[in-house]
Amino acid sequence: MSPSPIDALAAEFLEAISSADPFSASVFGLPGYDDQVPDLSADGEAAAADRLLALAGRAEAIPADTLSEDDQITRDVLIHTAHSTASPLTDRHAEFALAGHTSPITAVFTALANTAVKTPQQEQDYLTRLRRSAGYLAQVGERALAGAASGQVPTQRGLTQAIDQYTGYLSTSPDDDSIVRTVRGTRIEGEARALVVDSVRPAIAALLETLAGPVRDKARSDDDSGVLHLPDGPALYARAVAAHTSTDRDPEEIHQLGLDICAQLRDEYAALGKKVFGTGDFDTIVDRLRNDPGLRYETDDQILADTRGLLARAESVVGDWFGRVYRTPCTVTPIDEVLAPTAVPGQYVPPAGDGSRPGQFQVNTYRPETRTRYEYETLSFHESVPGHHLQFALSQELTHLPEFRRYLYLPAFGEGWGLYSERLADEMGLYSGDLARFGMVSFDSWRACRLVVDTGMHHRGWTRQQAIDFMLANSALTPGTIINEVDRYISWPGQALGYMIGRLEIEGARKRATDRLGAAFDIRAFHDVLHSQGALPMTVLNSVVDRWIERTAS
Repeated sequence: MSPSPIDALAAEFLEAISSADPFSASVFGLPGYDDQVPDLSADGEAAAADRLLALAGRAEAIPADTLSEDDQITRDVLIHTAHSTASPLTDRHAEFALAGHTSPITAVFTALANTAVKTPQQEQDYLTRLRRSAGYLAQVGERALAGAASGQVPTQRGLTQAIDQYTGYLSTSPDDDSIVRTVRGTRIEGEARALVVDSVRPAIAALLETLAGPVRDKARSDDDSGVLHLPDGPALYARAVAAHTSTDRDPEEIHQLGLDICAQLRDEYAALGKKVFGTGDFDTIVDRLRNDPGLRYETDDQILADTRGLLARAESVVGDWFGRVYRTPCTVTPIDEVLAPTAVPGQYVPPAGDGSRPGQFQVNTYRPETRTRYEYETLSFHESVPGHHLQFALSQELTHLPEFRRYLYLPAFGEGWGLYSERLADEMGLYSGDLARFGMVSFDSWRACRLVVDTGMHHRGWTRQQAIDFMLANSALTPGTIINEVDRYISWPGQALGYMIGRLEIEGARKRATDRLGAAFDIRAFHDVLHSQGALPMTVLNSVVDRWIERTAS
């Protein structure tokens, strides 16, 4: 069989996105990028965007009706991903997305910590990347200065968080440096330590001086938290919404949807509250969930033991709900101590495609006395199994797909599946009881609040405090978590929308299937078709599911 015209484009596209973001390529274990750093210069990002959009144009020029069904999907995924990847480059996110959550140090640490260093070539690649990291960090400062000159600026608070993070890193001993720890005991430990001391740390110190001076002087206040205060802000946000939801929903519709879901969840809080606390009053329930010391962890070891046990519990029954089960293992590890103070409660790092590293559920154990036990069950099911680990591992094992699709992350699909998994875990019998189900409901209200506050700040002009107040009044998250979350939404416009929008699309597809198929509906087959094509834009996913429904019905 002759190759499809889309095959060559798919291979070019993988090279284009990997060259634009070699850090992510390393995390996924793609060979050939471990010695590289992103080109953050304005010219470099413009060239990367032009290349991506040119590939999209070439894909659009191929008539869809001349392709097989699988190749049509590849064509549509490539076009969407090219535009969604190019958008933050052309919109100059590098100039304003500076905060603790979106800092360049986070990107450097994540890439270095998840790059294999086992062969002589890998050792040299690691050292080359370390040398080049100083130039990458210099570009961060140059772009920040360019943004300050044009009005494309971060917030003062986000910038201060980044500055504090860098300062904290520089205050540690080089012997305890996270970068050096990655290669401890290897032949290159001494050379890596010297590069950190002589190159990386001075580059971070120089970046600190830039950010703390001329950039912070021009930064936005808390009252101007949304990107609508940036040049071309409303159009920038519209593009971010489209990229992160892969739907045509507009910000106003999404805002109202969030308000409606928040209101609906009050009934579920009340029902659980009567069972667990003997009251259905929302404020009383939330006060108990936030402030009862008996619901908190005491040590980081308790957090790690619980999350590892929850992963094992989920893995013991996953075959009852999925016809195709992943082969790649998942581990539970703590988030890096340098990143932990401003990091999310938990995150997932996909396995390396070459099998050199398992999937990792990285859990935040910083200040365990602030971490609520009941939420960590839901968090575990979202990040590991049946959530992100299952999703990424199954995708990587689809060896018949073009390589870029096996490693693709699309927010609405990935985070929508993660949020769907939180409720699926209840169907699977994984929650330990009604108190743990409060984590599920709390996380639902958290994601519903995201629809309101992300659009509130970036579309309606809400202040940071308005966003915090809304989440305090409509979720059970602790004040500290809410503050961290709102600051993340400020620096990453639109990303928070993918969770609930994606889940609603998946739930809608499941309802169409159950309505059409009735007793013939098979939950294992439904889940298999969801994961049969890797990550998909929501519009494409709906088409795939609808075709499966019709084939099954006939």
